[in-house]
Amino acid sequence: MSIQQAVRVVGISILLATVHIQTLAEPQPSAVEVSVEVEALLGKTAVLKINGQRETLSVGQTVAGVTLIAAEPTAAIVQINGQSQTLGLSERVGTTYREPRELVVTIARDAMLKYETNATINGRSALVLVDTGANIVAISGKQATAMNIEYSSGELTTVETASGVTSAHAITLQSVVVGGIEVNNVPALVVEGVFPGTILLGMSYLKHVKLQEHNGILSLSRSQ
Repeated sequence: MSIQQAVRVVGISILLATVHIQTLAEPQPSAVEVSVEVEALLGKTAVLKINGQRETLSVGQTVAGVTLIAAEPTAAIVQINGQSQTLGLSERVGTTYREPRELVVTIARDAMLKYETNATINGRSALVLVDTGANIVAISGKQATAMNIEYSSGELTTVETASGVTSAHAITLQSVVVGGIEVNNVPALVVEGVFPGTILLGMSYLKHVKLQEHNGILSLSRSQ
């Protein structure tokens, strides 16, 4: 799909809104002591005692932070917190791992069914509209200039807006941060003029997060 086709959604009328953002407080990840002992090796399966509990794992399966990488005739290869260990029968290893921390941002929908929130783009704060119908982050030339975003050297294309066909520049934003969820090297389109009035937070950012909507609350989340 060409850039021109991908961004035609910029000209589609969309609902706008005033919304507040709340970042849910997440507990800090805690270190957990893990002990692993190999009790039996059965083909591609290993019987492990993990923290005193007997578990039967197939290759690739994970239990309590322990992944069985391979089961050999005389040893099992396990991975804990990204580190591999080779254990023979009755051998035991003790280590620690940290549960992944998930960042969650919630955006409340107002009576006009709109989702807007604050974001930090290339280190500068800006209001954005969450738009899952836009394939790419879209910024007006006027706002890009105000945010010191250099776009003139970006690949030149044309897009259809509510005012007709206009020029646009394809660029890459260094970073886009919403409520602590940061995505780097985000493709974006700067449309010459004043459209869109609010920056569209399109799928070039949103594809990196998990989206859930329930009872007028849109949640963006990603494991760190």
